[in-house]
Amino acid sequence: MRRLLSNKKVQVIANGGFALVVLVVAIVGGRHFAHSGFALSHADPLLLAGAVLLFLVAYAFKAWGWQRLFTDEDRPQASALAFAGGAACVGGVALPGRLDDALRVACVKRFPGVRTSIGALALSLLVLGMLDNAALAPMSAVAAVHASSWTVRLGFGVVALAGVLAAAFVASLPRLAGVAFVQRFRLGRWLATHTHCNRRAAAALVFISVSWALRATAVFLLLDALSMNRSFPLALAFLCASAASAALPIAPAGAATQAGAGSAILIASGVHAGDAIAFSVAAQVLVVGTGAVVVLLLAGWQLARRARFVSALRPLPAR
Repeated sequence: MRRLLSNKKVQVIANGGFALVVLVVAIVGGRHFAHSGFALSHADPLLLAGAVLLFLVAYAFKAWGWQRLFTDEDRPQASALAFAGGAACVGGVALPGRLDDALRVACVKRFPGVRTSIGALALSLLVLGMLDNAALAPMSAVAAVHASSWTVRLGFGVVALAGVLAAAFVASLPRLAGVAFVQRFRLGRWLATHTHCNRRAAAALVFISVSWALRATAVFLLLDALSMNRSFPLALAFLCASAASAALPIAPAGAATQAGAGSAILIASGVHAGDAIAFSVAAQVLVVGTGAVVVLLLAGWQLARRARFVSALRPLPAR
């Protein structure tokens, strides 16, 4: 697989195929919005700006939480993790579900100054996904209480229970890695030296919970900006449904799946189907757009640093 991906022809075909998919999505979406209009064009600009700002700050808190899951020797910069998160969000427009984690690993490894191993990144992503579920557990519980049907309540109850079990697994992982039987294997010994401690996992959970709370507030502001139902439990339900759909092992595309799940929960809550789909698409546009902004800002910052470094190495002209 490594030799195949390093082949120039394969790279050209893969990049061309990805660009073609993005072009088709852009054409289809443009035709749809040209015919029916775009929901954000009628949004309150002040509330819309507040939602965008909260989405941006949420990326920073998610990166700080992810950073706590590395040991001191493997810990990358928070900027590298935020860059990877933004790139994965943008790539989720066309990539099948769960492939965004591979994109995260590739972006962190390519980020300047990062020496983290692929194994440490994979372990941190596994724990990060568990902590995401744990952070969503209280939100899912609130959404379940305010749900209008028993089927929706059952679904959110399953999400909340999965979050509790995920938190228990993260808390038991350091102790499990120290068991004598596990230490007999090479993977077990590696896990014991690279896994997190519970104090750092608790700090990561706090940062990740703040990130999800900021996103929920952003969704609430977006509901208000589009003059829809001003309900914070509805915003929580929309966010939990979108996040739960992203955990599917196989999905056609991350952003499309999340938009579909979000619109479904809005329709189940009594929102008109057209308004629900328009809001879901608008929310995904904001999430992907802020992810692209994060990528562009950090890439520009790195290019500026490299330019300053190169200029500093140039010899001064002789007088």
